[in-house]
Amino acid sequence: MKFRPLAALAPVVLLAACGGNADEAQDADTVDPASEQALNDGLMSDPDLAGQNEANAALSGTGSQAIPEIDKSPRAVEAARNRGAQMVGGSSNLKAAPAAKQLAANAPDTAAMVAAARAAVKPDGPNCAASAEYGSAWAAKLPTAFPVYPRGNTQEAAGTDEGDCALRIVSFYTPVALDDVLSFYSTRARDAGFNVEHTMKDGDNILSGTKGQSAYVVYGRRLDQGVTQIDLVTSN
Repeated sequence: MKFRPLAALAPVVLLAACGGNADEAQDADTVDPASEQALNDGLMSDPDLAGQNEANAALSGTGSQAIPEIDKSPRAVEAARNRGAQMVGGSSNLKAAPAAKQLAANAPDTAAMVAAARAAVKPDGPNCAASAEYGSAWAAKLPTAFPVYPRGNTQEAAGTDEGDCALRIVSFYTPVALDDVLSFYSTRARDAGFNVEHTMKDGDNILSGTKGQSAYVVYGRRLDQGVTQIDLVTSN
């Protein structure tokens, strides 16, 4: 399974990541055509070459487009869950993600969707999406509030700090159940002062939110191989 470059993540995650209602969407500013085009233009680096380049391989994965061998033993899962609980101050502090709101495939953009998109492509500033480049080191440069889940098997990463940009995109696998991973990110987001919205679209779970000019999107799914796949996007 291939890492989704920004060209694929942007319309699905940044533009369709957050819940809300249609009335809010009617009042929200729409993403201008230039920003929408930039989001869909993709990354400067060729994602196919990035997937083949061992220099851009995962920090803890194999760099292969296939799902790597992951320790799915109960002991490994429990160790990851315990570490995740420690990172929020104890298991009693872990709060389940809000109930998911189902979004239709043709659902209009909500105010939160627009805010998340504008955080990546600033209408009055730099085109952060276009300047992002692939490299495994970006996984280690995620914001403190949104690290890779403990023992997560990072597959690929991209990002940019050019100009006023601070964009990060990381894809990883974990044997931990999707609900546990979503609870972790929901708790981390709230503790950092972000709002949390949970939606489902095309069978995928999406957590997202904003704080000022910062935004995050956690795009997750449980795979048949018994692992959870997460695409994590953050921007400031």
